[in-house]
Amino acid sequence: MSVPVAFNDIGKSAKDLLSKDYPVGGVKLEVKTTAPNGVTFKVNGQRDNKSGAIVGDLETKYANKANGIAFTENWTTANQINGKIELENNLAKGLKLELLASVLPASNEKGAKINATYKKPNVHTVATLDVFKTHFSVNSVVGQEGFLLGGDVSYNVLDGKISRYSAAAGYTTGEYAVAVHATNNLTNFAASYYHKVTGDLEASGKASWDSKNASNAVALEVGAKLKLDSSAFVKGKIANSGVLGVAYTQALRPGVKVNLGAAIDTTRLGENAHKIGLSFTLEN
Repeated sequence: MSVPVAFNDIGKSAKDLLSKDYPVGGVKLEVKTTAPNGVTFKVNGQRDNKSGAIVGDLETKYANKANGIAFTENWTTANQINGKIELENNLAKGLKLELLASVLPASNEKGAKINATYKKPNVHTVATLDVFKTHFSVNSVVGQEGFLLGGDVSYNVLDGKISRYSAAAGYTTGEYAVAVHATNNLTNFAASYYHKVTGDLEASGKASWDSKNASNAVALEVGAKLKLDSSAFVKGKIANSGVLGVAYTQALRPGVKVNLGAAIDTTRLGENAHKIGLSFTLEN
């Protein structure tokens, strides 16, 4: 018996195909290196094409997999410092604890969260406590033979009431997956599918509806991914809003990858309403 995916990963295959690898609107550089002692370093930098603003962060992570301990430190160009401590299978088998803390020295703003993840055959549960905002949330997924059923609830401790709840269901096989989500207190509904047509071709689609939207319209999006060879693939998607997305990813050599993307508004072809972008990833 296997452990089901987390609640936020129900329908992930469809979501990734429609949203990942489209670096539109800016230029991004990501560098990942690993030291001989296992410490990993990651530098991210991104420039927004419209505003010209450049943001980035530096992350350092040390993981001792034998003892189930990991430390992560992150420092952003906004001078925000983030830290995370992970303990996995230390207190109990299948239990992972995370302590996340952040501080913004300029405004003395602080944040802290405690995450607890418990996994066992057919059950995957995640609980989160936001220490300063006094929000507590828990989501859980049960699975059996490819069928998934999950729920998510957030509780405001100070107000003493439930602030958010969602539900999701799905079915996954090796070749296809379908999922249905009801979010934002069961007012937003979405259905998605993913199909691995062949070893080189994948397809996906999503329909979403907001019951509080006066237009009562359904948003549709479909996309596909074609593997050209072992080092390159192309992706394309189109929404009923008229926005066409195209992307190309190429591994130039081991550890070097370039990703090009564009979002074209087909309803405004003669206007400056389109976005392009690219990203570089360097990894040793």
